[in-house]
Amino acid sequence: MYDFVYQVSSDKSFEDAVSAVEAQTQANGFRVLHVHDVQATLTEKGFERGPLKIVEVCNAKYAHTATQIEIAVSLVMPCRINIHTEGDKTVIATLRPTALVQMFQRPELEGFAHEVESVLTTIIDNSK
Repeated sequence: MYDFVYQVSSDKSFEDAVSAVEAQTQANGFRVLHVHDVQATLTEKGFERGPLKIVEVCNAKYAHTATQIEIAVSLVMPCRINIHTEGDKTVIATLRPTALVQMFQRPELEGFAHEVESVLTTIIDNSK
C-alpha cells in the first residue's frame, strides 16, 4: 500500500520543532498561514491530549498551478505540517502531495505534486 504520510522523529523539544518548521517554511519559499494549537483548543473544551500543532503552509505559485489543473485540490489546501509528541520524541509529518495524483486521478498533477512534496520533505528534514 502507498504511504500517504511522510514523517520524521526529532530529538528537538516540541516548541523548538514548531519554530524550526516555521523558519524552514520561509527559507524554502513557502509562507506560514496559520498555526493551530490543537492541544489548547481541546483543553478549552475539556479534553486532554499531548502537544499537537498543525502548521498551515502555502506557496502562491503552487496553489495557483494546482487549482488550474484541478479545482478540487483546493479542498486539501493549504498544505499542513503536523508536529506532535510520541513518548520522548517529537514527530513532524505531512500528507504526501503525490497522493493527490491517485486521489484525484489527474496524471497532470504528478510532476507538480513531486515538486511540492520535495519542498515539504525538505522543510521537515531540515526541521528535525
